[in-house]
Amino acid sequence: MNMYETVALFLQQKFSSLNHDFQEVSRKFQLISVPKNTLLLEAGDNESELRFLSKGTVREFYATAEKEVNINFYTKPQFITDLLAFTNQQKTKKYQQTLSEAEILVMHKSTFNGLLEQHQCGKSLIDETFRKLLKHQQEQEFNRRTKSPEEQYQYILDNKADWLQSIPQYQIASYLNITPETLSRIRGRLSSTPITG
Repeated sequence: MNMYETVALFLQQKFSSLNHDFQEVSRKFQLISVPKNTLLLEAGDNESELRFLSKGTVREFYATAEKEVNINFYTKPQFITDLLAFTNQQKTKKYQQTLSEAEILVMHKSTFNGLLEQHQCGKSLIDETFRKLLKHQQEQEFNRRTKSPEEQYQYILDNKADWLQSIPQYQIASYLNITPETLSRIRGRLSSTPITG
């Protein structure tokens, strides 16, 4: 399966309710290869690209002069654009950095705007993506507000096991807002917990 088929398949699976020719949309992307530890996005940037992660691992984080706090990781084929900044023509508050070599499909905003003028699919895609993004953010916020770090790590084990294969533990600890030592203790407790049922 080539890179364009990957994007088209992703769109068809995630947006099956939208009856559009996603092959045509996918052909508007350009493939770039990105080295490990490359900043894809910095706070203050104008988000001017639709980016689709085809291969690799990307972390998303906030940063101050004192610290960095991870807010998300991308390990599977998916869009990684800051859609809020992209659609509202705002400067982003986020950073994105590759944690491995990555292949990213990029569509410039001017090309996307051309799609909007030609096809309804562009607007439908953004609307549907926003709904999915809002649901994800609400779930993420709920977990962070109501669950302990141990419960959040258990959630990662149950739902995002791919993170544990490709993301360093100290980065996971930052995401959970705990120290690597605390994460190590949590992992030790969970691995020694007997399975019931």
